[in-house]
Amino acid sequence: MAPDDEDIQVPVPELLEIVLDRGASDLHLTAGAPPTIRLHGDLIRLVDYPILSPRALQGMIYAILPQKMRERLEGELELDMSYALPGKARFRVNVYFQRDSLGAAFRLIPYEIKSVESLGLPSVVSDLARYPRGFVVVTGPTGSGKSTSLAGMVDIVNRERSAHIMTVEDPIEFLHKHQQCIVNQREVGADTHSFAQALKHVLRQDPDVILVGEMRDLETISTAITAAETGHLVFATLHTQDAPQTIDRIIDVFPPHQQQQVRVQLATTLQGVVTQQLLQTAD
Repeated sequence: MAPDDEDIQVPVPELLEIVLDRGASDLHLTAGAPPTIRLHGDLIRLVDYPILSPRALQGMIYAILPQKMRERLEGELELDMSYALPGKARFRVNVYFQRDSLGAAFRLIPYEIKSVESLGLPSVVSDLARYPRGFVVVTGPTGSGKSTSLAGMVDIVNRERSAHIMTVEDPIEFLHKHQQCIVNQREVGADTHSFAQALKHVLRQDPDVILVGEMRDLETISTAITAAETGHLVFATLHTQDAPQTIDRIIDVFPPHQQQQVRVQLATTLQGVVTQQLLQTAD
């Protein structure tokens, strides 16, 4: 397209439809480049669309943001949220500023919650979901499928137990329907101010199973361990590369005088660490 077309705004839903049609996993919007998708691990520019100017990009992104979200973005300079194409798919969205311009990354979250078996995970992962109590941590780099695996594990609980499941996520990704369980899902920024604040109150909400979307700080980690210690099944994630590193990371968050106590707590509550990494398909 001609340079004078650069301020043309492309509807974001139109671009997300392309993500679905091509079987891509992500959409990237950034100034100075056309819309770009990630397909089988590779970034592919949608060259039939214009190079996005900062003004066009702001208009495109603001068009999908409620006023409350716009204000939060302008105040915090970044924003995590979810966005839906009704009846088709949901997307995890991160909006950010870079070089005085907006950028955005959209990650596809299929409506269907895949079973642990269909994900190709070993049977021990299903076994971890069937523990009545304890601490289960799913780890791996960003984009490795932690949320997808956790959704499959929560679905096992939802189908097989009569329990109250509370999740705290940023944002909510997979939507769980009430099956054998009651499932309440809280989104940071929309339903609560932070993981730590939500977890402060979660034990008063009579949960049996708790999902912590991400353990980001000492307070969140401490509360998650305490919840597991008091008889709850707690699922959580960390951005670590293997099981030993995961345990070290949890312990190292605490001041030295508390670390021995945390080791004892982990020894009695930790049921397992699942570490995963996505591999490119053969084709």
